[in-house]
Amino acid sequence: MTADDTYGRLDDDDYPAYTMGRAAEMLGPTQGFLRAIGEARLITPLRSAGGHRRYSRYQLRIAARARELVDQGTPIEAACRIVILEDQLEEAQRTNAEYRRAAESAHPRPQLEPGRACGPSAGLRALGSGA
Repeated sequence: MTADDTYGRLDDDDYPAYTMGRAAEMLGPTQGFLRAIGEARLITPLRSAGGHRRYSRYQLRIAARARELVDQGTPIEAACRIVILEDQLEEAQRTNAEYRRAAESAHPRPQLEPGRACGPSAGLRALGSGA
């Protein structure tokens, strides 16, 4: 691995760069909370060669959202489900936007001249006004 490979990972949201202790320190919850959301399958930390949990920035954002819900009184199981559903909704919206952009670029809508009528009766009005 070169230095460029290592520095490139700094921008990778999925690179498991944070130990459990560091993740808990950054987020404020206990290590037990991180274990609990792992058991609830909200996040699945990768393991180092020595078997230690490693978290990515993406996983830390998910954990932070779960912690926010738990702090508001939501049971941890419900908080995990809410976060999963929020993540799925965000992904679906992102996919829909990509499809919409692709469809619009494949079939661009015609641009009308300013002040020109459109619709089925526009041609009839134009024909009728000239007679």
